[in-house]
Amino acid sequence: MAKTPLQFRHNGRDVALFVEGGSNLLVVLREMVGDTTPKFGCGQGGCGACTVLIDGDAHLSCLTLAETVEGRAVETLDGIKNGPNLHPLQRAFADGFAAQCGYCTPGMLMAAKALLDKVAQPSREQVVEAISGNICRCTGYEPIINAVLAAAASLRASA
Repeated sequence: MAKTPLQFRHNGRDVALFVEGGSNLLVVLREMVGDTTPKFGCGQGGCGACTVLIDGDAHLSCLTLAETVEGRAVETLDGIKNGPNLHPLQRAFADGFAAQCGYCTPGMLMAAKALLDKVAQPSREQVVEAISGNICRCTGYEPIINAVLAAAASLRASA
């Protein structure tokens, strides 16, 4: 199968590579770029573990053709920290025990970040809607919702 050139920004850095036609973004990120923070869950878009931000919007990388990110910005969990400092969302998840097994956590964090980047003071309902495409089998969602709301408060306080 023919390879296609692909250029995009990954966590603020330019990436240029050749991908197999029809490759999904999750495979490209994990196997070619080396970013294993988006998780392979169901591979069918039903769990949200692979959520990344593309130009600031949450997308399921397992359902996104790699070629569609040509010239766009892709952000993963690995890109939200500031050096050794955790992002307020990461800190709130840790402080609020919002991650148990942790498998859903990267997708949850990215879906929540997409919301908080657009809505400084989200309602509980907005948080629920933002993470609705992400399945968590451990926490029962309340710690996750509370952590997102706590992170929103932290971000507002530091602004």
